Amino acid sequence: MKVLKFGGSSVADAESIKSVKNIVANKAVKDKQVIVISAFKGVTDLLLQAAEKASLRDEDYSKIFAELEERHLSVAQQLLPIASQSKTLSYIKRELNKLETLLEGAFLIGEITPKLLDSILSYGEQLSSYIINEYFTVEGLNTIRKDSRSLIISDEHYGRATVDFTTTNTLCDTYFGTVTYDIVVVPGFTAASASGNSTTLGRGGSDYTAAIIAGAINASALEIWTDVSGMYTADPKLVKQAFTIPHISYEEAMELSHFGAKVLYAPTIQPVLLKGIPIYIKNTFKPELEGTRIQKNTNGASHPVRGISHINDIALLSLEGSGMVGVSGISKRFFGVLSDCDINVALITQASSEHSICVGIAQKEVEKAEKAVNKAFEYEIVSRKLNPVSVESDLAIIALVGDNMKSHQGLSGKMFSALGQNNVNIRAIAQGASERNISAVINKSDVKKALNTLHERFFEDNVKQLNIFVMGVGNVGEKFLQQIEHQKKYLREKLKLNVRVVALSNSRKMYFDEGGISLKNWKELLEQGEKADIDTFSEKVRSLNLRNSIFVDNTANEVVASTYARYLENSIAVVTCNKIASSSGYENYSLLKELSRKYNAPFLFETNVGAGLPIIDTLKNLIASGDKVRKIQAVLSGSLNFVFNNFDDNTPFDEVVKQAQLEGYTEPDPKIDLSGIDVMRKILILARESGYALDIEDIANESFLPQESLDTESVDDFYDALIKHRSHFDKIYEQAVSKGCRLKYVASFEDGKASVGLQHIPKDHPFYNLEGKDNIVLFFTERYCDQPLLVKGAGAGADVTASGIFADIIRAGNF
Repeated sequence: MKVLKFGGSSVADAESIKSVKNIVANKAVKDKQVIVISAFKGVTDLLLQAAEKASLRDEDYSKIFAELEERHLSVAQQLLPIASQSKTLSYIKRELNKLETLLEGAFLIGEITPKLLDSILSYGEQLSSYIINEYFTVEGLNTIRKDSRSLIISDEHYGRATVDFTTTNTLCDTYFGTVTYDIVVVPGFTAASASGNSTTLGRGGSDYTAAIIAGAINASALEIWTDVSGMYTADPKLVKQAFTIPHISYEEAMELSHFGAKVLYAPTIQPVLLKGIPIYIKNTFKPELEGTRIQKNTNGASHPVRGISHINDIALLSLEGSGMVGVSGISKRFFGVLSDCDINVALITQASSEHSICVGIAQKEVEKAEKAVNKAFEYEIVSRKLNPVSVESDLAIIALVGDNMKSHQGLSGKMFSALGQNNVNIRAIAQGASERNISAVINKSDVKKALNTLHERFFEDNVKQLNIFVMGVGNVGEKFLQQIEHQKKYLREKLKLNVRVVALSNSRKMYFDEGGISLKNWKELLEQGEKADIDTFSEKVRSLNLRNSIFVDNTANEVVASTYARYLENSIAVVTCNKIASSSGYENYSLLKELSRKYNAPFLFETNVGAGLPIIDTLKNLIASGDKVRKIQAVLSGSLNFVFNNFDDNTPFDEVVKQAQLEGYTEPDPKIDLSGIDVMRKILILARESGYALDIEDIANESFLPQESLDTESVDDFYDALIKHRSHFDKIYEQAVSKGCRLKYVASFEDGKASVGLQHIPKDHPFYNLEGKDNIVLFFTERYCDQPLLVKGAGAGADVTASGIFADIIRAGNF
């Protein structure tokens, strides 16, 4: 004989009940069955609400009662042919009349006792099981209904009654050993005391009812039918990558259930564990799926972690003080107070110094617990041997669960390291002696991020998801998004990185999608977004609180650069081609670097110098390996290099500048490039990354532009000034040619001093043959003293800049 339990979601409405009938009918061909039925979905909550309102003398309880009446009558009418409805509808009305009388009594006295509440709550399962059994009968199944109150006997601890297993097992064995029907329908959740009063087995008690009967009759299997396809590696509503666990041990299932896995009521396992009866978790609406099998020792050694679970709405209650040290009985009194208040403890941790005890309890119990503990230890608190109990609220417990965790070293380290890298603060830690679970208390707001982080670490083939927030989708930004789309498959398969763009923004619009923005039609989606606002953007990034978050700045906007600290202090990495922050005041630069270290959030700006060239990364590796930079010589402006490579005695200087602007090598205002400020910023960044504390004012700028050009206020005026001073630029060119040299705009750093300016480069110099928009950097270090380390290549253009940003994204992902 098998025992099948169908939960509230499986009997939510008439259509769902038809699915239940099909499952039962198919199984009845081979096996006799006990079918345990929950109340219709939501009915228990409605009964609770009605009872509460009645006890408060709120006449709205009658509206809830009317809803309950309509719900049950409607389901019966939909399931049963008209000719077969009379008996069932009469039963429903008769039972509802009794329920109404109980609610009226609560209304009249303005109170509801635990005993009365259990009687009221029992009607959900009593009504649903009766309707479903009648439906089975008219569908031709060989079925009978048996009231669970005549089978399961308990004490009178109303709300969470304790079962008398000796009496219950005898009653079940006698009844099921003699019943001749193929199917016995039993209401779940309810039991009765020896004196005949209705009791309940706690929320989720229908699972327990099924397990009690399964254990009593030595059933061949216990099947729990619900609306999900088994126990998952994590809550699939919070972790999209969660998947069904095919098999799991009893102990693992109990741990996961205790820590919030709602598929199974934790006490369910105990009655079947000793008998070795397997439990199957199945999906009523996808019965063909295997689901999860729970039985003894099913966990292979290769799977140390079987699942991740959590409990929301937890508070920490801490008792501490010097008066605890070496004093026996403190813990006993502390837990005795909580027990007397009927407060369940979800987690316990105690300092080895005996200076404190900390417990995790339900948030709703914290006020009661705080008052009771302070009262119990009033003498010690007044005499300052103990501090008043402290409370931390709005917390949650997360737990890693697995039978073989104790056989694998380093799991705790991996767990806490992964959480720490994502700025998940841990308030308390506990690990059972069996080492079957590792539990941590965290902020409730971090639950989703923590679950996804741990699931990624332990279940997803070590694939790391990067959540990208992009500000700026112009030339560089668009190329960057194209590269991500093109390389997605490679990144996942070869580098174990799953890059997901969550937000996009330009100067007008911004668009967010936590599930990931399609990069095939991102332009259309962005146009549908809300009005762009830099502060709102950063706040949304923070509030989403996603793991491995990276903010990407593809702008040259000073206001955007000023927001970097907000991201870093929330453990959100920053990747930027915007030079403003890294070349701002040294104090701000140092702050950003410190925040990056403190909050373990990469601050990467490789493209600030040389676009996609690995200049800064090379420099960092030199410094990290203990080398010291003595001198830097560099051509760092692709636009200026383009200008001076194309300037000759046949083409006026102003026309070459215009060509560079048209081809996208310069800023819209070319004076920014030609004034040297851009190159100053770049050499400043390289000097700082070399370990020197410099500011932009410390750099000598030997400008080649006439003062009149520098003083212009518009692009047109700037070009007019260039035309006016053509002879000035021709003279510069002629001087270089007369010496057999070429003109290059060079940045230099030596002995702590930096300068930028136009230089004559002889034929034997590495800079002489630098063509087009190329950049070149020579690093003279203690190790590279005679022959410098040279980095050379394209230093401008949207494609190479985007590739540099992409490289920084990968660096951040591997951080």
